[in-house]
Amino acid sequence: MDSEDRMEMTQLEFGRCRSWPHSQDYCITCGLCSSACPVSGVDGFDPRKMIRMISFGLDDDLVVSRWPWICTMCGKCEHVCPMEIHIADAVRNVRSLRPRADVPGVLHKGLEAALDTGNNLRLPREDFIFILEDVAEELAEEEGYGDFKVPIDKKGARLLTTIHNKLVNTHTDDLKHWWKIFHAAQEDWTVASENWEGTSWGYFTGDNEAMKVMAGRIIEQMERLEIDTLLWPE
Repeated sequence: MDSEDRMEMTQLEFGRCRSWPHSQDYCITCGLCSSACPVSGVDGFDPRKMIRMISFGLDDDLVVSRWPWICTMCGKCEHVCPMEIHIADAVRNVRSLRPRADVPGVLHKGLEAALDTGNNLRLPREDFIFILEDVAEELAEEEGYGDFKVPIDKKGARLLTTIHNKLVNTHTDDLKHWWKIFHAAQEDWTVASENWEGTSWGYFTGDNEAMKVMAGRIIEQMERLEIDTLLWPE
């Protein structure tokens, strides 16, 4: 019996997680994932234990636990896994099984706002543009950037960049770092005035349909502005 046959059999043996192609049943409990995990130990979280729970069919216990929401899905665990188990994908799929009303508040509200308005801050278009232009004016006051303007909705630019929500909220100075790189490289770039959110709230909440919606909006902006290159910092 080859490895694919073994995997097909094990997928039929337990609960809802059996259909996931994450090879969780190949776990050898070496603990490398737990050693690499930056949040291992927080409220007892252990990626190795989580994968074993999936293998034993303890799906319901995981769905109601806090563990899947402690994970940052950074992927360090699966990078060191000798069995190449897709641990971060498993976490996201466990999150998808949680009823949407029971998704932790910040994430659930952020996703609702992003779907409703195009960004999780519910920031109106005119306020977004005001913030970008205000930061651009600050940059123009620095030596060597006297002619700097932020290109918003520039049709035919080479590159479209999305923006992380915190950059127009609490970390506006960080916008200047990106813009200085673009300026030095003489890059032909732009940012969309709507649906500019670079954080995939659908991904972090395990909502595949929402993830498609948000990614699709970015594609729509690229088509509208006739741009073929995307910089997605998040």
